Amino acid sequence: MKILVVEDNQKLAENIKEGFEAHNYLVDLAFTGEDGLELAQVMDYDVVILDILLPDFSGFEFCAALRKEKATPILMLTALGDIESKLKGFSVGADDYLPKPFDFRELLVRVEALIRREQSSKREILKYRELEMDLKKRETRIEGNTIKLSAREFGILELLMRFPGVVFSREQIINKVWESHYEPRSNIVDVYILYLRNKLKPFGYDIFIETVARMGYRLKKLDGDGYDER
Repeated sequence: MKILVVEDNQKLAENIKEGFEAHNYLVDLAFTGEDGLELAQVMDYDVVILDILLPDFSGFEFCAALRKEKATPILMLTALGDIESKLKGFSVGADDYLPKPFDFRELLVRVEALIRREQSSKREILKYRELEMDLKKRETRIEGNTIKLSAREFGILELLMRFPGVVFSREQIINKVWESHYEPRSNIVDVYILYLRNKLKPFGYDIFIETVARMGYRLKKLDGDGYDER
């Protein structure tokens, strides 16, 4: 899961990042509205945590601009606790609102609730032959055997299993699975594809992740109903 924190108070932003990383989230930070909006428009985040009082433009403006392009869940943070500010936040597309100061535990619970709500309309089990991914439990199994995957390995496999036969470039995979600071030209995707293949190899499933020369990677599309999502 990937979160973007847009907060000009760098100490607070770092504390939020540290808290979520302790719960196995990937977190990007932006300290201005402009930088945050650019990231939110280019990258795919599960939640944006957004401060209202930013140095260049307001969180309200940020939210309204992002809503023209994406439906990413947005949780607003602010010292403005009056009802008018809350109503304005919801009117421009915010999904939740948490006044400062706050307990990180409440922020975590609220973010997890937003993610659950967003995923409630999505199917939670992906299946490819005997390979299953439980998206809710974050578990991967082959013929009943649990395969331990890192967050990035899980993200890559989920992407490929959602779209069997579709070729994803290294840049597309990075945008979906990594934090923003990774360069598309690096070999980080190739390294993690190797890790993933090695974990699938004992079950003979490494061969289904295909390399497409000068393009990227795909999961081999099966004939009939070998691939299923329920």
